[in-house]
Amino acid sequence: MTGHDDKQWQPRELIASFLHDLRFAIRSLSRAKALTATVVLTLALGIGANAAIFTLVRGVLLRPLVNRDEDRLVYIQQSARGMGADNVAFSVPEIQDLRAGVKSLNAFGEFSTIGFTMVGLGDPREVRAGVVDGSFFEVMGLRPVLGRLLNKQDDGPNAAGACVLTHRFWTTQTKSDPSVLGKTIRLGTRSATIVGVLEPAIPYPAETELIANVVTSPHHLSATMVTGRVHRMTELFGRLAPGANLDSARAELRVVYGSMLKQHSEAYSPKADFQVNALLLRDQITSRARTVLLVLLGASILMFVIACSNVANLILARTVRREGELCTRAALGATTRALRQTLLAESLVLCGAGAVLGVVSAAPMLAVLAQYASRFSVRALDLTVDSSILWVGAILAVVAAVALAFVPRLPSGDTSRGIGQSSGSVRITGSANRRLRAFAVTQIAASFVLLAGAAMLINTLIALQSTQTGFDTRRVLTVSVPVMSYGKTPEQVLNFYKESIRQISALPSVDGVALGTFMPWRDGGNFGPGFSFTAEGRVPAPGEEDPRARFRTVSPGYFSSLGVPLIAGRDFNESDHKTSEQVVIVSQSLAQRMFPNQDAINHHLTWTDPVMKFIEVGTEPRRIIGVTADVDDENVVPGPSFAVYHPFSQEQLWAGNLFIHTRGNPYSLISPVTRIIRSMSADQPVERAATLEDIRTEVLSPDRLNTLVFGGFAAVALAIAVVGVGGVLAFSVSGRTREFGIRLAIGSQPRHLVMGVLTQGAFIAGVGIVAGAVGGYVLATLAGSYVPGLRMPGAVPVAGTVGVLLAAALAASLAPAARAARVDIIQALRSE
Repeated sequence: MTGHDDKQWQPRELIASFLHDLRFAIRSLSRAKALTATVVLTLALGIGANAAIFTLVRGVLLRPLVNRDEDRLVYIQQSARGMGADNVAFSVPEIQDLRAGVKSLNAFGEFSTIGFTMVGLGDPREVRAGVVDGSFFEVMGLRPVLGRLLNKQDDGPNAAGACVLTHRFWTTQTKSDPSVLGKTIRLGTRSATIVGVLEPAIPYPAETELIANVVTSPHHLSATMVTGRVHRMTELFGRLAPGANLDSARAELRVVYGSMLKQHSEAYSPKADFQVNALLLRDQITSRARTVLLVLLGASILMFVIACSNVANLILARTVRREGELCTRAALGATTRALRQTLLAESLVLCGAGAVLGVVSAAPMLAVLAQYASRFSVRALDLTVDSSILWVGAILAVVAAVALAFVPRLPSGDTSRGIGQSSGSVRITGSANRRLRAFAVTQIAASFVLLAGAAMLINTLIALQSTQTGFDTRRVLTVSVPVMSYGKTPEQVLNFYKESIRQISALPSVDGVALGTFMPWRDGGNFGPGFSFTAEGRVPAPGEEDPRARFRTVSPGYFSSLGVPLIAGRDFNESDHKTSEQVVIVSQSLAQRMFPNQDAINHHLTWTDPVMKFIEVGTEPRRIIGVTADVDDENVVPGPSFAVYHPFSQEQLWAGNLFIHTRGNPYSLISPVTRIIRSMSADQPVERAATLEDIRTEVLSPDRLNTLVFGGFAAVALAIAVVGVGGVLAFSVSGRTREFGIRLAIGSQPRHLVMGVLTQGAFIAGVGIVAGAVGGYVLATLAGSYVPGLRMPGAVPVAGTVGVLLAAALAASLAPAARAARVDIIQALRSE
């Protein structure tokens, strides 16, 4: 190619010239198969990861909701951060006050999450349902795909029971059977007719199998629910009135809410710090996933930077090796523009091939990442590959190609001022060497950020997994056997569980069976921060509020079945029944706090929380008969536990979980346990059998997935960075062959050359680590104001990352160092 820049090019001539350069680039790259394959694979990795993650972020955070006029759909949030509750549901009286006082919202919809035992649609099962008022679907702007949705005609205590199936439940459990429309099913004690199927929509505020009207839930019709201001179990949605915006609605809500706090001060503890807020529904839905996805997007961008830096090194090295060719073309009249166009054509060929391979690999990446993201947002479950992956891949390819085309410094017509021709050896100029090192440092710096983050997650996961729970997690099988209230009195329910325990205890290899209303970890957070109580002899300080404790109902043998030791007193037994003295067992931390320097046994405590009257728990004093070791059944990271255990014969049962301690394989008991339960009640669900160890693993799965995903990013980044450092040093050694030969000829020891190359590798790694630490700190500080919850890695993860990168850099330096020590003196001196 010659200096065709000297004349004005017409578009057709420009295209023809560029096509010629593309053909030349393909022929040239076909002769460098190893380099081409390495560049294409590296770019494919960076482009594919970014395309998949951008599609994920777009689908979860940016994709419009199916809800009509979503920009006017508001989620109303109550919080009590003084009690550690960021989102507290509303009570019926609170909702009534807001409906009456807030005019900037012209419609409200109510949603309560409740569990039903469903009979009549396949096997008996426990379902998670939403109970809504008649305006809910209208406010939410949703439509049916079959039948109709609930409306205001379905409101009121005299309405017929009706329910709507969610689309996911309809497609997965009934195989999209249209004949379900009009079927009558039993939900707990009430019947309901299936009137419709909801369109695919975000299941917020809870993922449910069906949504029913209020009359299906006797509790929602009770006086305690309707009149209890502190009986909070309803989520609230609203629609902005014409002319209103979110700020005006939020301001008006806070004024009305402030008036509520003053008028009903007894229901709002000053310490709890009750507040109200309004958010667009979209923002509320994505709030939990936003931090994770933005951090993931940042990690993918770092991956792209690392990949491009590594490719830039390869391109620069190739250009230096082609200096003879480029200088010759420059001497023959090729302008810088013509040479740059040649390099751009090569970059486009490489990046285009990388983009195609990246887009192909993005689909399986997206499938894996969507499963990961579904832990934080249900929106990720419905993601599919669409055209966005194609244009993201194309944009990244063009950006990479243009950047890579301008990496090398080109010769001019005056070769004495350019790179300079050589007679066969590779001569690296100071400028090329600095660029090579700069790209290697960039790779190390970006790898440091990813590795430090992954090391922090690994450190956290190890700490979580190694934490002692206080339970015998491996040998305890848990089975959910929900309370069957249909046609059964409380006495019949109690006898059912007692007989179940008796029969299961007789099975071979079973050491103990007990019942509890709370499933450790899986039910964490279901009952808020606990209930207030007072203890005998306790005199609170002025302004001090009553402490709070977890309320648990268990059967005799519960502590021995779960491997929890009793420290003092006795366990519950058959003498602790409805008509006997009210007794409790308390945790060790509670006993020490309430009765310091004395024995808690035979002292009394009393529930003072106003919620107790709504869940039918008496407020009479209860005698402490035992003290048990602390076990934190709420949090995977155990803390001091304030817990009060009640005998199941003295309290109403609202949930049933069997805990079976066995000497053998816990899962071998599922079939015989199911047969025993079903033989006693054919309509009784028996579900979610798992060991306590597996339940804890299930709860820890988001942390494990975080570690795997970011650990995978970090491992790939480290591999690319190691290749980059090794390539830089190998190229440096090849360019210094004559120097090494002269040094050996005048008596330098090979080990000195080895140490020099290793020191060079360590220096590149050190500079990269410092740059990564500084850059990572600055980025984290800046991102912290936009991404809440972002944490800095501690000293251990940072130290581990430094060690890994230095070791990797030295390992990458070994091969080039060994080659430097084996330089043939005669050949090196003849190289010029």
